[in-house]
Order: sequence, then structure tokens, then C-alpha cells
Amino acid sequence: MKVITICGSMRFSREMIQISEELELKDGYAVIQCVYIVDGKKYGGLDTELLGKIHRRKIDISDAIYVVNVNGYIGNSTRNEIEYARSLGKEILSLEPLELEQVKIP
Repeated sequence: MKVITICGSMRFSREMIQISEELELKDGYAVIQCVYIVDGKKYGGLDTELLGKIHRRKIDISDAIYVVNVNGYIGNSTRNEIEYARSLGKEILSLEPLELEQVKIP
């Protein structure tokens, strides 16, 4: 059973929750989810830094990441997560095809 971490912009929180459920129930993956920002809650400063470190650790222990790139959108944080996962040799799965020129390949 593959362990997958969900990555994507918080503007797609609801989609990430739905996709996580589908990956587990339909595809049999063990999904590590992130802290979702719903209803406009904002994190800043130290919280954002801590959440970023925790998310990288989730990528460390995963076999792959699943990028929720609705309409092909990849923000800076997600781009950094993809680059980090690639540097570790992790498999990269995505909702929509990734534009490789958007992401540095180590």
C-alpha cells in the first residue's frame, strides 16, 4: 500500500478533501492530508513556517505526493513541495498533467 501526501493550494481545500477520500476508498492508498484552510481561516508567521516543516516531513515519509492542481494551477508553495519531493526521488501524481517547465527538475 502506497503512502501519499496531498499537496496543493489551499484555495482548493474542498477538492483536496474529496480527492483524499477517493484515493483511499477507491484506490487503496494511505493518504496523509494537510491542515486544510477552510472558511477563510488565516495562518501567519510562525504557524505557516511550522506547517511547512511538518508538510515536508509528511513528504519524507511518503512514497509519493498527489498534486491537486485544479485547472493546472500550481502556486509557489506547491511548486516548492514538488521540487522537494523530486529531490527525494518521490513519485509525483497529479489531478491534471503537470507542466514540467513550471517545476525545476533537480
